Amino acid sequence: MEFVIEMVWILLPLVIVGAIAIFVVHQLKTKQKRGTLGKKKSPEAQTVLDSLIPLGMLLGTGVGITFNFFFSDSLLLAISLGSGIGLLGGYIAYERYSKKEESDM
Repeated sequence: MEFVIEMVWILLPLVIVGAIAIFVVHQLKTKQKRGTLGKKKSPEAQTVLDSLIPLGMLLGTGVGITFNFFFSDSLLLAISLGSGIGLLGGYIAYERYSKKEESDM
């Protein structure tokens, strides 16, 4: 029984991050098919928009590692959950920034 519980704790972050990744990829694929992906007029604004998701993952990984300094848990757990939550945060930032008018920046 102990083996099963340990396997669940090992696979749980993989399932959570996998579900987040599938959700984000599915949403972006749907937006691409509809032709409603975020587009900005200036190249600088488009570069910022395109880099929000990877920057969210990097920031989430950094937060996960920092979190691991204070709480003794698996580093792999902290990095995987941090990057998954950062992916979701980057997607949310992408959605908000893509709807924002360029004159508001």
